[in-house]
Amino acid sequence: MEQDLFKSFREIKEKNMMVLKEAKERGQKVVGLYCTYGPRELVLAAGAIGVGLCGTREEPIEDAEKHLPRNLCPLIKSSYGYAVTDACPYFYFSDMVIGETTCDGKKKMFELMKEFKKVHVMNMPQNQESQSSLELMYAEMKRLKVALEEYLETSISDEDLRRAIHTVNEEKKALKRLYDLNRAKPALISGMDLLRVSWQIGFHSDREERVRLIHKLCGDILSEAVKGKHAVSEDAPRILLTGTPVGIGSEKVVAIVEESGGTVVNMESCGGYKTLGFYIDENDTRAPLLLLAEKYLKIPCSIMSPNDGRLELIKEIVKEFSIDGIIDLTWQGCHTYNIESNHVARLAKDKLGLPFLHLETDYSQNDAEMLRLRIGAFLEMIG
Repeated sequence: MEQDLFKSFREIKEKNMMVLKEAKERGQKVVGLYCTYGPRELVLAAGAIGVGLCGTREEPIEDAEKHLPRNLCPLIKSSYGYAVTDACPYFYFSDMVIGETTCDGKKKMFELMKEFKKVHVMNMPQNQESQSSLELMYAEMKRLKVALEEYLETSISDEDLRRAIHTVNEEKKALKRLYDLNRAKPALISGMDLLRVSWQIGFHSDREERVRLIHKLCGDILSEAVKGKHAVSEDAPRILLTGTPVGIGSEKVVAIVEESGGTVVNMESCGGYKTLGFYIDENDTRAPLLLLAEKYLKIPCSIMSPNDGRLELIKEIVKEFSIDGIIDLTWQGCHTYNIESNHVARLAKDKLGLPFLHLETDYSQNDAEMLRLRIGAFLEMIG
């Protein structure tokens, strides 16, 4: 696919640094988020700019290890390293950060982060089935609303929330449209380009502009496809990447798959397809905070026990995207995803009849050649 199609997305992160700086000078508030559990609707309804925070590169890990153990997950160390060194401008511009207890490592990291930044930590339920889990999530939405109102010196009305719900719904639908282009055979967008777009768009400060840009890109890609231009060859093995989240800087598995002749047609992980099917019914007249609680409780993260929703989503993706093989990625030190890989392996091999590869790695390039050998052999077995 012609790289000019993606030019506007490659420049988003850098361009929006200046936008944020100017917004701060006008007195607008900025809220940083790390996780898909962070409710973007509440931030938007508070009149603040919500931005994704850095945590996908190896460079700041050395500074993080002055305070954090070396055997901790690289995502946590990268996130903290960027924060403690102020090397991430998005963290620097954030008036407050929303954290969440999605794992013990992040929970304790946020304790340290509170020493130099305003951090509000949401307490996550551990399962999706009990009424008490919904009650806890609802209570956490209320608590976060109060924290945003107090710290940002604003008020959030139900009308504000309903407008924000509509905006976030439209963004999710636009991103899902982009991912769904790869239902086509051959795929219309490479895994690397899909990753760049979904990662970069999180740094865009204007959510309505995000939607416009994504729909324009979808239209451009479809126009190219009509001309017979596709992202990959028709016989490239179609891979589903599942597991821990990836971004620019931690994309080595996606890159190696595609350098080795495969194509990552979808990524089930956080920041990928995992949350794109969850919308709020805008005609539902119940309390908006309750609607938010119901929506976010559905996210099939590995902190949930059991996490059957993830397996159901994988089955859906395999069917709808004509998947040839599944690669399950686990960052070193991420115990919940590492243990859950056993469930994914059994699903792939025993129920779906698909080749399966589990990779455990970190952000460094130390094992790149070993990964290349394993991924190459996996693709050869499929092909």
